[in-house]
Amino acid sequence: MPYSVIVKDNVAVITGGASGIGLAAAEAFARGGMKVCIADVDQARLAESATKLSSVASATHVMTFAVDVSKAESVMELERAVRERFGGTDILMNNAGIQPGSTLFDEPDNWQRVIGVNMWGIINGSRIFAPNMIARGKAGLIINTGSKQGITTPPGDPAYNVSKAGVKAFTEALQHELRNTKDCKISAHLLIPGFVFTGLTAKGRTEKPAGAWTPEQTVDFMLTRLEAGDFYILCPDNDVPRALDEKRMLWAAGDIVENRPPLSRWHPDYADAFASFVKGE
Repeated sequence: MPYSVIVKDNVAVITGGASGIGLAAAEAFARGGMKVCIADVDQARLAESATKLSSVASATHVMTFAVDVSKAESVMELERAVRERFGGTDILMNNAGIQPGSTLFDEPDNWQRVIGVNMWGIINGSRIFAPNMIARGKAGLIINTGSKQGITTPPGDPAYNVSKAGVKAFTEALQHELRNTKDCKISAHLLIPGFVFTGLTAKGRTEKPAGAWTPEQTVDFMLTRLEAGDFYILCPDNDVPRALDEKRMLWAAGDIVENRPPLSRWHPDYADAFASFVKGE
């Protein structure tokens, strides 16, 4: 079903679409003949991205829109503008995200902004776009960008982890709701990127680290797994095999089952046990 959606004249809306994974997705959808709306909070980057998309799509098939996804009213304006311009939405990619860093006892404004963009942006996008997508009676996709950190929750950036854990839980609930809605042809999918070299992760670096994927590699993998029908699109890294990601996730769940301390993978008393677990001993 997914590739029957990525066809000529269907419509894709990508938040956080002016750079990184979002822009790479917009280019891929445009190459598939889709009409594309890139939505972002950064007006200057929107203009640059529209110019870049013009190399793979006609100007009439490209729309830009300034949006603050943390605000429902702004997302409602986006959804309405897309319907007025293109008639509706076939693919919604809730991709906007920020990672300014956080500590547990930060000022609340920082936490609120991170959770507002990363989690409420996805809640707003899904809740506001989905009803009209369903009502059209066409096949469609809602792709939400999560993170491995929302599953393994490593120490060091709690606001980001909380936001991405919320994205995972919300997207699971969304897919359950969609598949139990009569005559609904929309499916939800959780994109779980690995280490991707973008403005979000560059942190001053100008060259891609060897272990990182490009946004284009990430989107190519996403499209392949959508074609396979995956809900969880777990992207590997160049230097982290999928098996290790799986072990980390299983260990995180095991903290509850085995009644270990939270985040025991980073607890010195459990270092040897985790190492043995990874080795399958």
